[in-house]
Amino acid sequence: MIADLLEYDFLRQTFLTGILIGIIAPLLGTFIVVRRLSLIADALSHVTLAGIAFGLFLEKKFAFMVLPPIYSGLLFSVMGSIFIEKLRSVYKAYQELAIPIILSGGVGLSVIFIALADGFNTELMNFLFGSASAVSRTDFITILIITIFVLVIITLFYKELFTLSFDEEHARVSGIHSKQIHLLFIILTALVIAASIQIVGVLLVSSLMTLPVAASMRIAKGFKQMMFLAIVFGELAVMIGLISGYYLNIPPGGTIVVVAIIILLIAIGYKKLQVTKGG
Repeated sequence: MIADLLEYDFLRQTFLTGILIGIIAPLLGTFIVVRRLSLIADALSHVTLAGIAFGLFLEKKFAFMVLPPIYSGLLFSVMGSIFIEKLRSVYKAYQELAIPIILSGGVGLSVIFIALADGFNTELMNFLFGSASAVSRTDFITILIITIFVLVIITLFYKELFTLSFDEEHARVSGIHSKQIHLLFIILTALVIAASIQIVGVLLVSSLMTLPVAASMRIAKGFKQMMFLAIVFGELAVMIGLISGYYLNIPPGGTIVVVAIIILLIAIGYKKLQVTKGG
């Protein structure tokens, strides 16, 4: 079955892209969930949609100014992440306000640019729900570069990110530049979301960053184990979702999320069974 799936170049690129996304989305999602910033993925995914719609608008109205949608989405996502960080510093006592403000802005801009681009089309639907055939070689190389960048940054700043995730006050006292590290972290999140949209889709990308982590939290015995299990569960969801989505001829984003939910339910059931046995 997998051999059939890998018969064509564009499917091989999709499969390899899925492997990369199955690593970086749950990896970064672990820090997001621990920091109780799960909604930030939703906010940035909607800002990314605005960027994609903007790219499609340019493509349709000004062919000489073509900016591939993945890159316009990437640009908007990074800009949205910076605005979130700026708003957090403005509303110091109510920092969580930054997320719904940016989410609302992303939705509003998406509606405007989709309308200007003459509404929904097949390409936009692929970005909304993911596609098994939408990943070009250029897209794959871009996502590979993002993956390498994310892995390098996480490796170099693991200690700082870990400390900030569990005790931000202690991190400041310890001399960690919390503002700079948090800005770097939120930009990484924006990059991962923009990269993941090709496979999972705008409306479902936050699920891939949170559901595998939620499942791993139920059975992991430490942070690193939770991170490892989240990646394993994420890869399972992406691989099974891509294969089943291809053969069922449905968008892979939906099947990836459903598989991730099944894994979560199994993890919850396993934990309850362990508790029952222990009791």
